[in-house]
Amino acid sequence: MEPKPLIVQSDRTILLEVGTPAFEEARDALVGFAELVKSPEHVHTYRMTPLSLWNAAAAGLGPDDILSRLQAYSRYPIPVEVASFVVDQARRYGRLLLKPSPDGDGLWLTSDEPFLLTQIGHHKHVQPYLGPILHPGYRILPEHRGLLKQALAKAGWPADDTAGYVDGAPLAVLLRESTADGREFGLRGYQSAAVRAFWGNGAAQAGHGVVVLPCGAGKTMVGLGAMAEAATHTLILTTSVAALHQWKREILAKTHLTADDIGEFTATTKDIRPVTLTTYQLLSHRRGASYPHFHTVDREPWGLIIYDEVHLLPAPVFRLTASLQARRRLGLTATLIREDGRADDVFALIGPKRFDMPWKELELQGWIATAACREIRVGMSRGLRDRYASADDDYERIRLAAENPAKIGVVDELLRHHQGSHVLIIGQYLEQLRQLAAHTRAPLLTGETPLRERETLYQAFRDGEIPVLVVSKVANFAIDLPDANVAIQVSGTFGSRQEEAQRLGRLLRPKSDGGQATFYSVVTEDTREQDFSQKRQLFLCEQGYRYDIARADETGAPAELQQAPVIPFPGGTRA
Repeated sequence: MEPKPLIVQSDRTILLEVGTPAFEEARDALVGFAELVKSPEHVHTYRMTPLSLWNAAAAGLGPDDILSRLQAYSRYPIPVEVASFVVDQARRYGRLLLKPSPDGDGLWLTSDEPFLLTQIGHHKHVQPYLGPILHPGYRILPEHRGLLKQALAKAGWPADDTAGYVDGAPLAVLLRESTADGREFGLRGYQSAAVRAFWGNGAAQAGHGVVVLPCGAGKTMVGLGAMAEAATHTLILTTSVAALHQWKREILAKTHLTADDIGEFTATTKDIRPVTLTTYQLLSHRRGASYPHFHTVDREPWGLIIYDEVHLLPAPVFRLTASLQARRRLGLTATLIREDGRADDVFALIGPKRFDMPWKELELQGWIATAACREIRVGMSRGLRDRYASADDDYERIRLAAENPAKIGVVDELLRHHQGSHVLIIGQYLEQLRQLAAHTRAPLLTGETPLRERETLYQAFRDGEIPVLVVSKVANFAIDLPDANVAIQVSGTFGSRQEEAQRLGRLLRPKSDGGQATFYSVVTEDTREQDFSQKRQLFLCEQGYRYDIARADETGAPAELQQAPVIPFPGGTRA
């Protein structure tokens, strides 16, 4: 009998053995309630947290379901303290209810458990938002709705908000059956399922929460489906003006709304219409203690707010979002990972995870492109290694490793190997990107590039006029480049798992020729950058991607590592 793949430990970590026959089944079973912590070659480590269990509970996965999954794949009995933790945390969501006040005056925080209400009433961070006792429970001022939910989540007692929403001004949003250019259009099965999971039956129990789908899987279509269900004035928050324009194009192509229905609220245009698009940056612009643009927008009769790339909400927008709890709220993202630890704020203020679908499942169904991930490790010249070793601080060492000139030779090799492909060279440091742009004679696109020039370059890349683009982190998010099939990452933001996922996402639009995408990450060997690279890969490993590894010497010339050729030079071992 084959050994089962899981070992559940008393510290609530879960070890998953890669070489067992049931590895993939067990990995897929864990995704709904545990997060990947590390993924070396033979044993992956997962961890259950209160937040991961609350999200599971909100998605309908109860403690019995979670424990049965663990028991099905666990080699040894589940420790009693772990089983108790799962039951305790998964049952915490929903024991506190936020409802309309029974007398119609404000809101009501209530529970069937008097001791819990007493406990919450004595919590110092929750007390400021509790009004007079309204038996059983507390009266809550509507303006404290979001702040209370934030405080309760941080106290470990997330509230189930069923207090309802304002209707917003009506707006019929009808999806087209074919796009403006004549192509057949309709929501895919999983997109419709995501809309249903968010909307429910339109009652107060749903209408707020997050849909998690990979880049290229059509999160925008889920947003359009939600708009059609809500049939109300809608505010859409995006990461950039380029993303804003992309949303506008999709709305015009795939709904019967016209340009007169859609407004842009940006630094250069202040046009509020029934559907208005703006950016997080503009909304959170501060003047003294006030947020003038937010207050202008907030006066409008929105019934639905869509947060694109919700995992990127800036801290000021969390504060502003706390006051938007009376509107339906849809968050769209490829990953709920936040490197700043504020995922509980997304849970409290936008809502729980309502829908998630594994990336590999969508790949198998042909909805996103097949992708291979490859890490190429380069050495340092002796002089650079001496500078690295004697650097005064960690930041300087990180920068030296990231901007290692040996990476240029690897980029040359990869461009030769992928001649005729649509290639993105992506990095963090502008001087490094300028050098690569000059060396490859490819256009450079950064945050300093004027918007009109930026969109011209994107379009030329889409049309095949430009085969290679050198881009900074401005291209990480919400940019539709369907023919991009190769990305070469030369530097990144430390150990950011979300950035790694977003950058791979630039390649996941299905290719017209059905071809495979390839994502390369070029890192300097035996440095902090290599450590960061291992952390960056965690989320994608959790989704079923594997990184082949090859090595190049400091000149970029090939140096044999193992056997199978996985890139233009020998190399290749599973990591």
